[in-house]
Amino acid sequence: MDELTLHEDPRSGNCYKIRLTAALLGLPLRRVAYDILRGETRTPEFLREVNCNGRIPVLQVGDRFLPESNAACWYLAEGTPLIPKDRFTRADMLRWMFFEQYNHEPNIATLRFWLCYVGEAALSTQQIAQIPAKRMAGEDALALMDIHLASHKWFAGDAPSIADVALYAYTHLSEAGGFRLEDRRHVCAWLKRVAALPGYVPME
Repeated sequence: MDELTLHEDPRSGNCYKIRLTAALLGLPLRRVAYDILRGETRTPEFLREVNCNGRIPVLQVGDRFLPESNAACWYLAEGTPLIPKDRFTRADMLRWMFFEQYNHEPNIATLRFWLCYVGEAALSTQQIAQIPAKRMAGEDALALMDIHLASHKWFAGDAPSIADVALYAYTHLSEAGGFRLEDRRHVCAWLKRVAALPGYVPME
């Protein structure tokens, strides 16, 4: 495999997904850090050489660049036990990864970023107005996860997959956005299972 380089902000759960996937698979990963709050992913050099969309994470594979966290996780995990062999289970894994990006991350991750890194006093009027809806949608996402995990150990099939990695990243940080994990006992038990996987590394 070509040399793998992760262009990241270490505070980002989306970046952590890729680092955790690589760790679970025992893959070496060189890391290059950027500070998104200082605009380091919006420089002409970054836009020209890494990602013209000005966003991280980006997984660099040799001299090629792959943006989008879940796509990068798929690239690393293809052909390994983190992607189910069964066709339906594999599609179900994708279903949960789409759920993570559409229902989960835009609410849970956004509130963490706004409250922990931007600061409520610095939010725009429009952002403040969005907080109640984002909190409600985030609670709904956690509730749905808890219902699923009441009868399943993992999100897709009988073994951990990159769906679990994708959902773990911001779920285990959700209290920083004002969500109460203790209200979701099945989610809490699942978080412990993920953290007990061989090769697991914590977020820095």
